[in-house]
Amino acid sequence: MTERNPARDIIVRAREEHRQALSEADGKALLAAFGIAVPRAVVARDADDAAARAAGLTGPFVTKVVSPDILHKSDAGGVALNLADAAAVGAAVRAMAVRPTIAAARVDGWLVEEMAPRGIEVAVGAVRDPQFGPLIMVGLGGIFVEVLKDVAFRICPITEADAWAMLDELRGAALLRGARGQDPVDRHALVRALMAVGGKGGLLEALGDDLAELDINPLIASPAGVRAVDARFVLTPPAEASPADKASAVSPSSGAAVPRGGEDILAYYRPLFRPRTVAVLGASTRSVAIANTFIRRLKAYGYNGAIYPIHPTAAEVEGLPAYPSLAETPQPVDYAYVAIGAAQIPDVLGAAAGRCRFAQVISSGFGETEEGRETQQALVEGARAGGVRVLGPNCLGTYSPRGGLTFPADAPKEAGTIGIVSQSGGLSTDIIKRGQWRGLRFSGLVTIGNSADIAPHDLLEYFLYDPDTKAVGLYLEDIKDGRAFFELLRNAPVAKPVVILKGGTTSLGRLAASSHTGALGGHERAWDALAAQTPVALVQTVDEFINALLALQHLTPRPQRPTRVVTLFGNGGGSSVLGADSFAREGLAVAPFGKAAREALEALGFPPGTSVLNPIDTPVRSLQEKDGWVAGEILDLVYEHARPDAVAMHLNLAAFVGRGSVDPIGNLLAVVEQTQRKWAGQAHFLLALRGDGSPELDDSKRAYRERARAVGVPVYDEIPDLAKALAVVAVLEDRLAAWQAAAHQR
Repeated sequence: MTERNPARDIIVRAREEHRQALSEADGKALLAAFGIAVPRAVVARDADDAAARAAGLTGPFVTKVVSPDILHKSDAGGVALNLADAAAVGAAVRAMAVRPTIAAARVDGWLVEEMAPRGIEVAVGAVRDPQFGPLIMVGLGGIFVEVLKDVAFRICPITEADAWAMLDELRGAALLRGARGQDPVDRHALVRALMAVGGKGGLLEALGDDLAELDINPLIASPAGVRAVDARFVLTPPAEASPADKASAVSPSSGAAVPRGGEDILAYYRPLFRPRTVAVLGASTRSVAIANTFIRRLKAYGYNGAIYPIHPTAAEVEGLPAYPSLAETPQPVDYAYVAIGAAQIPDVLGAAAGRCRFAQVISSGFGETEEGRETQQALVEGARAGGVRVLGPNCLGTYSPRGGLTFPADAPKEAGTIGIVSQSGGLSTDIIKRGQWRGLRFSGLVTIGNSADIAPHDLLEYFLYDPDTKAVGLYLEDIKDGRAFFELLRNAPVAKPVVILKGGTTSLGRLAASSHTGALGGHERAWDALAAQTPVALVQTVDEFINALLALQHLTPRPQRPTRVVTLFGNGGGSSVLGADSFAREGLAVAPFGKAAREALEALGFPPGTSVLNPIDTPVRSLQEKDGWVAGEILDLVYEHARPDAVAMHLNLAAFVGRGSVDPIGNLLAVVEQTQRKWAGQAHFLLALRGDGSPELDDSKRAYRERARAVGVPVYDEIPDLAKALAVVAVLEDRLAAWQAAAHQR
């Protein structure tokens, strides 16, 4: 015999009655079923019944209207507080019953309950994000939620560490700890309530498919515990499925399961990054098509595998033998570049007969337009029939220095350690070319366009396991399968720092919300939650994206000692002051040195105008002492006595022009190289080379940047850029530490 589930029964009954929301009494019964304390209460028929039933409870009382037509009871005048006795309860019901909004509504009864003890009002809520599924929210009630929007969100299920972090994240967190002489509330009880709603086995995991929005507001927190005073549950439409249940990323075209993790996934995607054979569809005998350009770029880049032009009639294209179809090439195709009409592609891939591993479809006219959605579905079905995995459509493809594969002209041939997945081809070209001049080098970059088949989390998983990739950057517009993406970042056996540049975080707007949580739970909240729960940092511009990845290319995050304190060292007076402000805005401290470091630096006997307090501000004449080698003495003392988490050096190159035949910048870079070896692993080292925009200084800066890159030092144009990049490293160190702690518990 199946055991009854009281919580499920409440939902079933509400649906049988065609309700869009639970009554407050049912909502509180649901909370009680999951261990959240609620006031003792009864539901009365009318004023006389309310007075009679109140006699069995302990005052003071609160009375509320129960109506499926009224979600916001206070706005309708349907709440009466601080009722001293049963007679006051009856009088309150009579007064509320005649108010216009209530008189016009269906009234199922009147909730009479004991007033909760005094405490701090907290709001706990949940909303279903269209990509990630249930999100849980916590904030302080009243003005803090409604006006200040002081709330924290997380993707469910949450851990206890998540719950504690949510409370600490609130700007009003000090009130919970007992600010200004007040007694602290029972924060452990608050954490238990959050876990009961959003934790493993909690209310949202058990009933999440049925709940569109949830508000417990207020949840009264006191030193004695917590009690839910009001609860609102909005139900999902009956036919609506949870995002976690939707197959938003198409299964592999071959019908075989994609391997997960380790050597298997590396082998699976190897043909994408190191193809031995490349087929090109759409090249013309007249050399005018974009596919012809692709062939010429492959040759110029030095691709040493076989290139097979696919052409229905030509014997030769671009000086290479051509073949009628993917099924007729001399060897199976690892990578196909497809630039033919959208309508032809499903049949062409469908005829591949299992002889093509990956097809990158540059053609447009698919799911990016309303009329192209059916064609995109046909593309996926055709690829599945032919045993092909699809990149795109509407994408530029893969750049892989290791495999000799490129789509931009004159891309760097040197392989690096940064993996990129991007849903924008044009932006990817910017990332490669602008990154090139800043010293960024890539283990691979894949554009995936519409992501009709291969989704962002598929390639993210590859880069997480790829030993040649140190950090991953993602430009995303449509995540496709938010749950799979979140679970991968949270639970994969290996973690690497991930930087996300998200397009369209505000484009979806707010949900059509019936609750505070729904109104606050905009699309960007889910991404903030994702970042807080995983080793991810969010950035807002392409420049911040490149700068952060440049730092991660050269610096190894230290979860065991996250970056907090920075030594700022350079020339420029006001630049040092403004630089210290930049670090402070990013949450990093350029703090004055202690006595030992200060005295050691002062003993070097610098001329007037030199400051060694931190920032260390040294005029050019000071840095020119000993032909620039004095910087090594300064850095040795900083590392020995101050022991900062990071050292940021900044040099105004214009100030060194015309000051002798010795190249002090070159010597300073040699000092940096020596310092890196001598004090390896003690502090992150970053460099800002500031110019004046002149061609001469820009040329010298480019040369100095290359020298710095060779010794593992990221170089920036300005101190604020450097500070933002270092702040990303610091954030990722904290999040990697949290990931490691959670992994240890798992």
